[in-house]
Amino acid sequence: MHSSRGLFLLAAAGLSLIPLARARAQLVDTSPFMAPGGAGPNGSADPNALELRGIMSTPEGTRFCIYDPAKKAGAWAGVNERGNSFTIKAADLAHQAVTVQSEGRTVRLTLRSYKMAALGAGGAPGAPGAQPAAVAQGGAPPAAKISPADEAARLAAVADAVRARRQMREQAAQGGDQAAPAARRAQ
Repeated sequence: MHSSRGLFLLAAAGLSLIPLARARAQLVDTSPFMAPGGAGPNGSADPNALELRGIMSTPEGTRFCIYDPAKKAGAWAGVNERGNSFTIKAADLAHQAVTVQSEGRTVRLTLRSYKMAALGAGGAPGAPGAQPAAVAQGGAPPAAKISPADEAARLAAVADAVRARRQMREQAAQGGDQAAPAARRAQ
């Protein structure tokens, strides 16, 4: 009688995992880190599409960083350079783009531009401690005006704090050394 009950519980546990597996598959298909519609970073639906991640000018010429998400690796290459799984056929520096041939396909890749905005301690624009709107829109933060006397006082306070912490650490180390022999004597 116990074996049929154990078999029933095992079957029930196995069947309860099916919805979990379906939910996991659904989560993988709808990642919150991808653009809507499953488009990759360069706007393509192919998750294995190559990406243009960098452009660098060198004495040997312009080099381009092509990243392969399938291999999770990137390589710097020049136009018509061999030795990679792709070949850069053309470069359009004015538009920060390259034409790449890979696995019989020719695709145009563009360099993504990232905008960073600094927020103050408050986080939201208009909150106490928040940066001005020009910073939130990508502008440079205004230069802080600190007098030499204020900077010297700040550095002196940091030096005092460092000294105090060193002294506390040394006292703790000496106290630990003295406690160890007393513990040995008690044994």
